[in-house]
Amino acid sequence: MVHPTGEERAVHLAQEAVELVDAGHREAASRNLREALSIAPDNAQVKAAFLKVQQEDKDGHQLLDLCRRYTQNEENAGKEAAAYLRTDGLKSPEGVALESLKLLLAQRPQSLSPTQDEIISGLVRQNASVRQYFSTQLQSSVTAFFDEIYDRGDGAAVCLDTVVLDPTVWTSEETRSHCESELFQLFIAKLMESGHDLDGRSLKGITRLLAVHADELQHLIDDEGFEVILSSLDYRLPLEVRSQATLATAKFLEVAKEDGEKKFQTLVMSIIGKGRVDDLIVAFSALAAIFPVAPSAAANLFLSDEFLANLTPLANREAKSKKVDIPVLELLNAACINRPCREAVSKKFGEWLSHNLTNGSDACSELAAVALAKIRASEPEKPSTGNGKVLEDDSESELVHRFKGLMSESKIENSSHAIEGLAYTSVKPAVKEELAHDPAFLRNLIATMKQNSADSSVLYGGLMIVVNLTKFLPNLSEEQKKMSQLKDYADASAGKTKAAAAPDSRDEEEAVLGRCAAVVDAGIMSLLVECGRIALPSTNELSAKILQALTRPQKSRGALAQQGAVKLLLGLAAPKQSGSGPVSNETTRIASHALARILISVDPSHVFPSSGFPQVTSAVRPLLSLISSPDTLSFSADQPRDLLPVFESLLALTNLASYPHDDSAAELTVREGWSAVEDLLLSSNARVQRAACELVCNLMTCESGVIKFADGSKQASQRLHILLALTDTDDFPTRRAAGGALAMLTDFDAAIAAVLDRPRGVELLLGLCQEDDDALVHRGVVCVRNLTCVATGDIGSRAREAVRTAGGIATLTACIKKTKTQAVLQIAVEALKPLVQ
Repeated sequence: MVHPTGEERAVHLAQEAVELVDAGHREAASRNLREALSIAPDNAQVKAAFLKVQQEDKDGHQLLDLCRRYTQNEENAGKEAAAYLRTDGLKSPEGVALESLKLLLAQRPQSLSPTQDEIISGLVRQNASVRQYFSTQLQSSVTAFFDEIYDRGDGAAVCLDTVVLDPTVWTSEETRSHCESELFQLFIAKLMESGHDLDGRSLKGITRLLAVHADELQHLIDDEGFEVILSSLDYRLPLEVRSQATLATAKFLEVAKEDGEKKFQTLVMSIIGKGRVDDLIVAFSALAAIFPVAPSAAANLFLSDEFLANLTPLANREAKSKKVDIPVLELLNAACINRPCREAVSKKFGEWLSHNLTNGSDACSELAAVALAKIRASEPEKPSTGNGKVLEDDSESELVHRFKGLMSESKIENSSHAIEGLAYTSVKPAVKEELAHDPAFLRNLIATMKQNSADSSVLYGGLMIVVNLTKFLPNLSEEQKKMSQLKDYADASAGKTKAAAAPDSRDEEEAVLGRCAAVVDAGIMSLLVECGRIALPSTNELSAKILQALTRPQKSRGALAQQGAVKLLLGLAAPKQSGSGPVSNETTRIASHALARILISVDPSHVFPSSGFPQVTSAVRPLLSLISSPDTLSFSADQPRDLLPVFESLLALTNLASYPHDDSAAELTVREGWSAVEDLLLSSNARVQRAACELVCNLMTCESGVIKFADGSKQASQRLHILLALTDTDDFPTRRAAGGALAMLTDFDAAIAAVLDRPRGVELLLGLCQEDDDALVHRGVVCVRNLTCVATGDIGSRAREAVRTAGGIATLTACIKKTKTQAVLQIAVEALKPLVQ
């Protein structure tokens, strides 16, 4: 049985849609058209069917009909209308869209189902006439239209923001700005209605407007309005509400600067001053939420004498109310991200944290454990003391044991605190070793992250643990090592604290390689592939760092490639689009380096099939980005350029240039990366120069590569002279690569002429014939054979005479007598014949 292709099915559906319309079945026709457009939106027959169906709708458009039936309580018709508006390629006429909107707005919000929200959102998104109608109504009365739209759903309320932020539907900026200000105040007023905003609807409106025009709107947030935003940070409210409130507060503090910080501090202290438990919970929740987004403002308040005087009695074993324990612990936990605050927490609340660790409820115990882990992670090896008493139950090893227990399979669904704690403790070498050599823990960690992939905090914390486990010590150049030694000596001479101790042996390369292998064996790649689908910027960077570490040992690269690492890295290494075009960043650079390492060690044909995805050329640009000197960075003697990514990228490009199915990778390398490759042929680093020469050798298999040396130009001649010089370098692999490139280039008269123009050109080629290594001799006799047998006309005569003059007959004769390789013998005889005839 032959199955139709996707496009064939789309055409069939489109034809059926036309027939259904003719028969009066518009709804069924609409379904067929939507499916056809989703399969093949650019197909000419599908487009023609769509236009025909639209023309046949003389008595009323199908969208208008669906909306009319929806207002008559036909829910399925409403769902069909929403599906119509979601389909790419289906766009209703402007008049139809506006009439459809008016049909819905003629009904009270409570009389229609939540589907009205999706329909209204779709109409605003698709049709300029609908957006213009929103603008007109807002200009007539912002309050009246706000009340008309707000209760119809989140999406409909967001449409109000969308319209006031769209300058194309307003007669003037002054009018738009006025309506925006009134709308902003209405959102705040709605938020202030007690218990009305648990869905976060007005907060979304406030946050969206602040995100774009915070400078213009900040003056509208008075103390009462700001307090109600802060009250939405209460840890007992849904996460969506708290997230929106956090974004709004952060944006306000960003633009209001010192005045905003002062207002924030005053309001929090005012809330605390009310003294009621609920007020304390709101105040501590608000400060905890602000620490990650505005750490300076939060730390200044936390460390103030007035605030600590209010907090200290509550964080005490004898405190009367235990209802504030969790928000206080959340606050202490958040404060530990700031060093001065962390020191204050350790000094003033260390004993109370230890008490909660062993005597508190499960929730309190977990929060105390995370806070203590942050404190311990920043301390020397020995656990510190709290109020003069040695703390033992909260030692680092005990905390790690506790966190690992929370990560067991039976508790895997509630392990966010354990992951956060381990993200901090795993910076210590002893903890890294313990975690990495516990296969059950690693499997549980990966399973937890997969299970909670929608929770960015769990995903980020878990990936940070893996980053810590797989992190190698930085590669220091000889100059950097010397500078570090001089700095240590200078510090010691000046009486400063003694130089840093030597790295822990558990952070040396052999130990980290062992941890990398353990992480690969635990199945990390399946998680990283899943993270690639989610594509959050924060997790993308961590995934790239993990893969850069995991690809360091060669033996892991093949397995990683088989498990999807190449496709993932191609996505991570792609420059991100911005208003000024594609932009590379740290994530793209790290991912490109990891990609290079894999492509050094795997056969390109195993990763890039001759037909299909990914294409071999997709890897070329990320690799070329590593060998091009970045314009944004400057290098010096004590901070030289890291040449390892350059070297490994050259090796990977060399491998890709040998791709057996076509020479597209080699052609693209020459077209877009030649300048950088040519510069690296002259590198002072012997390994980089060798790798560049080997790449050039492989690029001689494509036409563009040959043209660079053999088009008869002065530049081509100069390039060929560089290759000739490299046949006489001390590095054997470089001589071999240069000889290989010349063996291919001397098939062309222009290249032979360039050899003859160099005073020692022929001598250098004959020098290859006198080497002890058969590989070099083979390349040399091929070059000489090309000079004596391949060159034509005047160039051929000059070439044969030059070889004779340089002692070619004696050199080739000696080569024939010495070699035991049949191929060398045969080619040397061919090269000699024209010289002795």
